[in-house]
Amino acid sequence: MISRSNAFELLTKYLKDDRMVKHCLAVGAIMKALGERLGESAEVWELVGLLHDIDYDYVGRDMTKHGLGALHLLEGVLPSEALEAIASHNEHNGFKPRSERAVKLMHALRASDHLAGLIVATALVMPNKKLNEVKLETLMKKFKAKDFARGVSRDRIREIEKLGISLDEFLELGLEALKEVAVELGL
Repeated sequence: MISRSNAFELLTKYLKDDRMVKHCLAVGAIMKALGERLGESAEVWELVGLLHDIDYDYVGRDMTKHGLGALHLLEGVLPSEALEAIASHNEHNGFKPRSERAVKLMHALRASDHLAGLIVATALVMPNKKLNEVKLETLMKKFKAKDFARGVSRDRIREIEKLGISLDEFLELGLEALKEVAVELGL
């Protein structure tokens, strides 16, 4: 399996938008923490988060192809359940995961993908635009505010409950995970 540093190199080979790369770093951090929390391979889960949008530019940002392009780019790089989770995290391409492990990873990835967006958006409205300014209470208020970060699906974030993790615990886990990579994220 590929190392994190080689995965990052591969990601930046295909994904040129710095904001998208930082988003992938954020999702990878949350996925790593989730993997640890659920007793899964934190390394594999982090790579799934890190590489989940690798094909975004490759498929011309076409949401009917996004995720499917990753199957080609990552063939032989990640385990099959990881590839299935990446391919199925975008519901617009019609791909369905085949194994229970892939379904579990998919739900975690979907939830982490949107939670990363919520946490970053919350940090960006703080006075100094820093993650260390974000408190769990603030994040919960932003989660409940339907007019805040409208592109973030609260339903997707709630998919974490399918894995037996409460919303409160997930928000805290995600926030702490992003604080650990705040320097990489520039936040």
